[in-house]
Amino acid sequence: MLLTREKAEFYLKDLDTPVGKAINLTIAGLVLLSSGIFVAETYDIPDLFRFQLNAIDTAIFVIFAIEYILRLWSAENKIKYLLSFYSIIDLIAILPFFLGEVDISFIRLLRWFRILRLIRFIDKKFLFGSISTEDGVIFTRISFTLFAIIFVYSGLIYQVEHPVNPKGFATFLDALYFSIVTMTTVGFGDVTPISELGRWLTVLMILTGIALIPWQVGDLIKRLVKTANQVETVCASCGLAFHDADAGFCKRCGTKLPTMHID
Repeated sequence: MLLTREKAEFYLKDLDTPVGKAINLTIAGLVLLSSGIFVAETYDIPDLFRFQLNAIDTAIFVIFAIEYILRLWSAENKIKYLLSFYSIIDLIAILPFFLGEVDISFIRLLRWFRILRLIRFIDKKFLFGSISTEDGVIFTRISFTLFAIIFVYSGLIYQVEHPVNPKGFATFLDALYFSIVTMTTVGFGDVTPISELGRWLTVLMILTGIALIPWQVGDLIKRLVKTANQVETVCASCGLAFHDADAGFCKRCGTKLPTMHID
């Protein structure tokens, strides 16, 4: 069957049909797999296993490159797509594949941003279909956002510090530990960066932790207070479980709600 531009655009964005779900869930799974490969490569593993991981990672790169080309080809407004946030993240994810032979140190850093591709799915209902309460959805989003940022920072600090400080940043776990301690401003001081770029990254971690964590937790508290004043009334159309006590219609889909009896 001939793949038209309209069909390609539909299936790359669709999350309702089986084909659309399969495509996007596969992409999300490949993002997680490639991230796991990055982590595994920071450890001392057998050469044969490392070779196999590199082969898998190369195949994932090719798939991501094909996906990016399809998204660009199918986009109605290509300039708008090229300048969009998701397009920039997609491009960062595949850039090391095309510039792999270029001797530029920062190219190695770009691969850690691949986990941010999952942000594309953060608001999609197929990831949160089993979570019916708003505070549960918000908590999941906050958890993913924190995980993604900590993962990226851990990868960056490992890539920068490991060559010059292999004892302090021997594996990804060391970098992860340092990132969590730094972003929460605990600062034990048992692991410290020694390069100038590593210190700048540490400053960014601290600023991100100060700005991000209170804001995200504050958002969660506001949602918890809001949902505490709601009652459980399941919408027959979309399945949303909680609504305001005086609500007559579902706030998600507009379907009339059954009469609520409050004791």
